[in-house]
Amino acid sequence: MEKRLSSPTRALVILGLAFVLFSGAVCMPAVRRTDPRLEQIALPPGFEIEVFATVPNARSLARGDKGTIFVSNRSGGEAIYAVVDRDRDYRADTVYRLAAGMNTPNGIAFRDGDLYVAEINRVLRWDNIEDRLDNPGNPVIVNDQFPSDRHHGWKYLAFGPDDKLYIPVGAPCNICDNPDDPRYASIMRMNPDGSELEVYASGARNSVGFAFHPETEELWFTDNGRDWLGDDVPPDELNRVAEKGQHFGYPYCHGGTILDPQFGEGKSCADFAPPVQALGPHVAALGMLFYRGDMFPETYRDKILIAEHGSWNRSNPIGYRITAVTLDGNVSRGYDVFAEGWLNGKSAWGRPVDLLELPDGSLLVSDDFAGKIYRITYEG
Repeated sequence: MEKRLSSPTRALVILGLAFVLFSGAVCMPAVRRTDPRLEQIALPPGFEIEVFATVPNARSLARGDKGTIFVSNRSGGEAIYAVVDRDRDYRADTVYRLAAGMNTPNGIAFRDGDLYVAEINRVLRWDNIEDRLDNPGNPVIVNDQFPSDRHHGWKYLAFGPDDKLYIPVGAPCNICDNPDDPRYASIMRMNPDGSELEVYASGARNSVGFAFHPETEELWFTDNGRDWLGDDVPPDELNRVAEKGQHFGYPYCHGGTILDPQFGEGKSCADFAPPVQALGPHVAALGMLFYRGDMFPETYRDKILIAEHGSWNRSNPIGYRITAVTLDGNVSRGYDVFAEGWLNGKSAWGRPVDLLELPDGSLLVSDDFAGKIYRITYEG
């Protein structure tokens, strides 16, 4: 593990931000609504998909109060972008690159005019960002007390109904136990100013997407299962946190039923919170949301939509799609494909990452492999 930065070193880092971060507007050409490859995307009848914006390695999505779509970029510039649709025709007019050369920025969240961004070992904040897109300046360091491990080190961010900022810390390995540092394989939370950082849930190997139930306000999250147990085990997971302090099994139990061959001896899966839904094995489930809009048919109301980034080490790749989980209270009644076609045989041309519902009920989908943000609408 890398050593944490000392206070003097952190001060130098703060002073050096001006040399690391780049800001300035990047004007894009008009975005084509269609892309020939989108003809390969299979959607339920009445749904359509088109290009909303072109953003390199588009990862996490967040929407500002004035309609700006903020996008993270985990590699290939390691930047943060702001997409502006000035004429409200659902095509990007201008893309601002707010910062570049960052430490794997992945998680982003918006609150009260401010943009929060998670690097591997810290969370930053740009104040009044929508009024300063052409000159955002340097960010404030909110909290830098996170591990610096790069393995599963990229973060996701979301503010909960309790106004706490929730942040996962992945396991620094494929499979390992870190009893001396409870931050690993957890979901943490803190106040917006970075204070009162604490572990909220444990046993989550690598969560890169979560959302809060619109009625119960409970945290639900996707979790990526371990590798090298075989093509078909273990499953990825959709989990529900019923109360603070729950443990979801890693590294002892996977998928609610599979004891780990290395760390499961003497353990029982019954001692850990089981997933609400076992997802496909190695599908790399990332961003998720509860659909609440009025555009899609009523049957989609409160469904969970999940971006499955796609497997990287399975003999026959799976994922590369958007799936839907139908709930009856807190029980899953169905796990189905909503959109697919980014994978052709064993070759993929796109990989969904995150989902964002717009005020009109349409759905934005980021794709880091194709460098696109799509918009899915229902015209039926």
